[in-house]
Amino acid sequence: MYAVLATGGKQYRVSEGDVIFVEKLNAEVDSTVELTEILAISKENGELVVGSPVVAGAKVLAKVAGQGKAKKVVVFKYKPKKDYRKKQGHRQPYTKLVIEKIEA
Repeated sequence: MYAVLATGGKQYRVSEGDVIFVEKLNAEVDSTVELTEILAISKENGELVVGSPVVAGAKVLAKVAGQGKAKKVVVFKYKPKKDYRKKQGHRQPYTKLVIEKIEA
């Protein structure tokens, strides 16, 4: 059984026990998060239920395993022969989730 969920502008295919990294959520570590924007669910018998746009009554329960920042991405801009250089760094914050239960 798996579900396709949307959070933070991205879509994830998850099963129970999976660990995913999503865009930062405002939740404490070791708390439970309920994700309700479920786009599709595969049931035990192999039947795929696709929502329009979401599956009614479906939700995914996940435990927040941690908060953190991804590796640094260096942004370097320059214009040749014009003596223009600009160096920036960016670290995207994320939330680590452990999928506990999929309810259809």
